[in-house]
Amino acid sequence: MSAPASQPIDLDALPPAVREAFEAMQARVAGLEAQTERQDYLIAELRHALYGKRSEQLDPDERQLAFEDLETAVAEAEATRDALVERNADGKPRRPAAKRNLGHLPDHLPRIEQVIEPAQKVCPCGCAEMVKIGEDRAERLDIIPARSQVIVTVRPRYACRRCDAGITQAATLNWLIEGGLPTEGTLAHVAVSKYADHLPLYRQCQIYSRGGVVLDRSTLASWCGTAAYHLAPVVDRMLTHLKRSGRLFMDETRAPVLAPKTGKTKTGYLWALTRDDRGWGGADPPAVVFTYAPGRHGSHAMDVLTGFDGILQVDGYTGYNALAEPKRVGGEPLQLAYCWAHSRRKLHDIHQKDGSVIAAEGLRRIAQIYKIEASVRGRSPEERLAARQAQSAPLVTDFRLWLTHQRSCISAKSRLGEKLGYIHRHWDGLQLFLTDGRVEMDTNPVENTIRPITLNRKNALFAGHDEGGRTWARMASLIETCKLNAVDPYAYLRETLTAIAGGHPASCIDDLMPWAFQKPSS
Repeated sequence: MSAPASQPIDLDALPPAVREAFEAMQARVAGLEAQTERQDYLIAELRHALYGKRSEQLDPDERQLAFEDLETAVAEAEATRDALVERNADGKPRRPAAKRNLGHLPDHLPRIEQVIEPAQKVCPCGCAEMVKIGEDRAERLDIIPARSQVIVTVRPRYACRRCDAGITQAATLNWLIEGGLPTEGTLAHVAVSKYADHLPLYRQCQIYSRGGVVLDRSTLASWCGTAAYHLAPVVDRMLTHLKRSGRLFMDETRAPVLAPKTGKTKTGYLWALTRDDRGWGGADPPAVVFTYAPGRHGSHAMDVLTGFDGILQVDGYTGYNALAEPKRVGGEPLQLAYCWAHSRRKLHDIHQKDGSVIAAEGLRRIAQIYKIEASVRGRSPEERLAARQAQSAPLVTDFRLWLTHQRSCISAKSRLGEKLGYIHRHWDGLQLFLTDGRVEMDTNPVENTIRPITLNRKNALFAGHDEGGRTWARMASLIETCKLNAVDPYAYLRETLTAIAGGHPASCIDDLMPWAFQKPSS
């Protein structure tokens, strides 16, 4: 038996109060439906940005911007919906239910208690004053915008009233910039804002001016240069430490520099040398050192790597080939381990453009190898090597046979043929990970350290001079190494610059390495 059809409600027959309440409810439901529809649309857009075909075409910065705006819009839609829900039938707002505070605020943050006492603590019956039996506590994060302050250093002079034996006074403190305005903390803040938070100096000047502190951009530039000069020995020592490793990563990225007297930019490069042994549980701390060079020629890589003998993990750039030659300048021939991620990208590009079935099959085979690699990440080199020889080696052998067959059927001059030829040319280096448990399948560790450089490049556009490129390299080396070791770059630079100003002995320079930094007790 079918359910009886709903009968339309005759609003005119309802009492005025009931009719108003019903109409308010209808409007509320309509608003909720509209907000729910909008929220569903935004969530679908967010999922598309995360998992859609275009998501892999966007660089990390573009994806972050898309996520930020979409998540902001979703939050706004949720707030609008909640506001509609949190109304009584008469349309008046009601107190919303308490929402759970997601996350945990760090214990080291100062707590300022705000005690809210009831207006009346006398028992309603009037018998006595109530006693405290408990309390509710809620924590919220309060951020106070940065404020400037002036440190006034006072050195009193003392003399004896009974004789003229002399005057005593404390010795002057050693400052990094004698007679200058900034403290070492200020120098650290400017450097971190520029090289870690990607705020060009002119924007920092605008921020400071809002607080009533007028500083010229050239002044901030002078401060950064002075700090970089004093930090140069620390970076040089970091490079020495890296070259003692048995395996390193290397990559390069553009660092546009203003060409003198031309008003145009030239293309300089930051060469990144990275150590990251976390994949196999190595004891050496992760680190990266950037070196500025005016070009991309392989000779620059050779100069940076003078004194290093071991395995170098790189992409397929031909400038690295000379490092593996018997007559290599600066040391023994290096073993070059090539990157499977770059090989995958070659096939992915073809698959995206042409829908190639062959490229899709290559991607599937590489994914199988990566799946095994994920299962052994963090294990010892011996365990990784055993798993690779037992599970990955047969897959790599099959991939080689498949690659050889496909190259015999496809024109070497076609787009797919060129990509397959790239993999073939680098085959010896691609399979090196099967013989050494310390070797990674790709160069992602060094590429991750380079990404902040690209963001800084977008914001600052270019360095003003080759020397500016070298300053950029030194600061980026220290800041990114701090990040790799979970060290606050500002705290590290402030304490390190203070130590240098205080005459830290050169014989103890290892104590100034970012991975050795111990945050002073507050």
